[in-house]
Amino acid sequence: MKNLKLLWSAVFLFYGLASQAAKVDTLAIPSVAMNKTYNAAVVLPNSYAKSKAKYPVVYLLHGAYGHFRDWLNVTSKNSTVKNLADQYDIIIVMPEGETFSFYLDSPVNKGSQFETYITKEVVQKIDQTYRTINEKKGRVITGLSMGGHGALYLSAKHPDIYAAAGSMSGAVDMGTMKNMGIDTPERIDQLMEPVFGSQGAPQEVYAAHAVLNMIDKMKANGLPLIIDCGVDDFLIGPNRELHRRLVYSKVPHDYTERPGAHTWEYWENSLPYHMLFFSKIFKVNNATAQ
Repeated sequence: MKNLKLLWSAVFLFYGLASQAAKVDTLAIPSVAMNKTYNAAVVLPNSYAKSKAKYPVVYLLHGAYGHFRDWLNVTSKNSTVKNLADQYDIIIVMPEGETFSFYLDSPVNKGSQFETYITKEVVQKIDQTYRTINEKKGRVITGLSMGGHGALYLSAKHPDIYAAAGSMSGAVDMGTMKNMGIDTPERIDQLMEPVFGSQGAPQEVYAAHAVLNMIDKMKANGLPLIIDCGVDDFLIGPNRELHRRLVYSKVPHDYTERPGAHTWEYWENSLPYHMLFFSKIFKVNNATAQ
């Protein structure tokens, strides 16, 4: 009888804790620019349902070869993102970026316009659907690998939308992607075809879209930046060069190298540092849920 009572207590405790966890929505977000609809995962903190407050929003971008639910499905502890939403009372939005869009507006393909999609259509839909602090002061963006590039690229080009930006293991120099050994050059060209066409692009086109060459924009915008990369990551070279150029140009930023490679273990460890960084920005901006 005693064991039965303990069992029921454990069951009630489990369901009690589950009911207090962050909620995950799957939201369909149409794109007029691309004439199609993509899904986004939206994590709402537990407190959201119990209040009428407006919440700050963190946009969290996935990497190449991935899709919008990666941060929820691939991490070893699939509650990591939900726990961070609860810990900091923030909404976390994970939009679709396709496998190799680099979050750019393709110069050759109207069906791949992810800069417009993320900065205009996704942000507008999120602000219309949820109680957000729908101003720059309550909106930040970060991501891993291709998503790290995307976060820095979009924030540099649209400083009126985001209050801060981050990058984890960012692919900050896409012009070198074919020489990184992540896949064959032919396969990289094939994957990037929706963005740059079947023949690829001249080096100057890659350079024009590379975060590594956007230092002047970052300096002019003055957005707080957090950038990190694992010391065993194949992208550590471009990230060190980005850091060097930011230091040379006197652009304030938080830069960290940690043990680790281009792995989910590294990104799952990195994400809490980004959320802590952003939580401080929201506090300074008076953009916390209240």
